[in-house]
Amino acid sequence: MARTRTPVVSGWFTDGPDGFRLLGTTCSACTAVFFPREDAYCRNPHCPGGGALVEVPLSPRGRVWSYTDGRYRPPAPYVSDPDAPWEPYTLVAVELEAEGMVVLGQAAPGVTVADLAVGMEVEVVGGVLNEDAETAWTTWRFRPVEGAR
Repeated sequence: MARTRTPVVSGWFTDGPDGFRLLGTTCSACTAVFFPREDAYCRNPHCPGGGALVEVPLSPRGRVWSYTDGRYRPPAPYVSDPDAPWEPYTLVAVELEAEGMVVLGQAAPGVTVADLAVGMEVEVVGGVLNEDAETAWTTWRFRPVEGAR
């Protein structure tokens, strides 16, 4: 039986005809761009106000701003199965190409800190954060662009 693919956070990304993209919002009054998305009000303190918040797909590529690895199981209150083997993971802070904002996410499976360098070009891709018998909880990941170093 196929698992139902469910976003970890609804409305933060899409996997459509233009590929996998993070979704943000932009303010029509001041052109500020937000991720995570903002649907209530413009968070820019210098905004003149009166603008609409419009959903926009964010850049599919960016450059590594920083990175690190997680080598220990998170302590309480985070839920973690103590009987499951611990898998280290790599976190990447990426400055998006057009927006210039830095977004944090896990690296794609198999990408370690040894594969990354500050300034390296990466792309956002879909991934699975967790799964059970019925559901695959989807999220975003970053992976180096082919030939980047």
